[in-house]
Amino acid sequence: MGVVTLTEVRALLAEFAAGFDASRVSAAGAAALLAESSRIERIAAALTASLAARAAEAGAWRDVGARSAAHLLAAETGTSVGQAQRVLETGRRLGQLPEVAAVAAVGELSAPQLAAVTDAASADPAAAPRLLELAARSSLGELRDECGRTKAAADRDAEARRRRIHAARSLRTWTDTDGTANLLLRDNPEVIAEVTAAIAPDRELLFRHARADGRRERPDAIEADALVAVVRRGTAPAPAPAAAGDPVPLAPTGYGARTGRRTRSAAKVLVRVDLDSLLRGYPVGDEVCEVAGAGPVPVSAVNDLLGAGGFLAAVVTHGRKVTGVAHLGRRPTAFQDTALEWLYPTCAAAGCANRLRLEKDHRVPWAASRVTLVDLLDRLCAHHHALKTRQSWALAEGHGSRPFVPPDDPRHPQHAGAAGRAPPV
Repeated sequence: MGVVTLTEVRALLAEFAAGFDASRVSAAGAAALLAESSRIERIAAALTASLAARAAEAGAWRDVGARSAAHLLAAETGTSVGQAQRVLETGRRLGQLPEVAAVAAVGELSAPQLAAVTDAASADPAAAPRLLELAARSSLGELRDECGRTKAAADRDAEARRRRIHAARSLRTWTDTDGTANLLLRDNPEVIAEVTAAIAPDRELLFRHARADGRRERPDAIEADALVAVVRRGTAPAPAPAAAGDPVPLAPTGYGARTGRRTRSAAKVLVRVDLDSLLRGYPVGDEVCEVAGAGPVPVSAVNDLLGAGGFLAAVVTHGRKVTGVAHLGRRPTAFQDTALEWLYPTCAAAGCANRLRLEKDHRVPWAASRVTLVDLLDRLCAHHHALKTRQSWALAEGHGSRPFVPPDDPRHPQHAGAAGRAPPV
């Protein structure tokens, strides 16, 4: 396919767009056209990545006096140099992954999905089919988490990766053309998890205040306010590194006078590590060492979190399954809460990436079972919990993230039968 043909395609699309009036399309028709428009955008993103990589390989950026291929692409596409660099990297990887390229060529992958899949599949090409299948049915957050695990598993030296990421750590600020200031922190997963945990108490307090005032605030807006509140209040000095070049563990923050006499729960970083890995110092085979919501980390990162104090809650297991513990109360025990947080870092409804204020849900009503088991608990966001309560939607049979379906769906537990039955106690 030559450039002339692509130019003709662009001209036809421009002609269509110039005469298009969305207000004349029915709601149902708009949804169908949106799907087509999105697919065209995805196809164009894959083409752009491939062509950008080829142009960079040919050195076209030097001919026009650009500082780099990324600078030229940024100027051509109206994006930042960092975004352009990510597109170039995606294009280079795409050329080595024909199976992924074939799926991208028909518009099945968005630009962020394509970047995540090519990054992980470059490290482990055999994982490409599995990642493509996941991309078709999961949220972007879930896909990125799995791609991170895949890439980490293919990297045989987790400690070297941690040192490499630490050496490249950065905190950047810039201002958009509309006057909005931005802050971007890049570091190891456990460091970002500590920062997120440190602002969690303020985040929950701010959420309660907003709800009491009748204000509806976006979750990311409240998180921004919580971070600013923690910084303004000040933190304890960070301890000195254990050795030159080691990451500096963050110190727990105080809660400030403005909370009055009210006691708030301490910030918590949730880690899952296999017992053998913890004792040995590194995982082997299928053993796991991860920060919930952030991905795989070396065992040394867990040891640093332990040394920092006040942050860590660990789920220590044998194999992938967290063992259920039964008790006769309605509310889960602290142990069960920690297990649930690990099993469901996001809403259990497949495709829902909500991580905030998840509600514990009994599959079998506690009034009927009179027992609380991890195996019979899920975590749902407020939206999906309301659908279950008011419209009888339910999670399909199984554990972990899975389809959330209406009552007439054959996967609904009332049809499957087994999902709603309590196991013997």
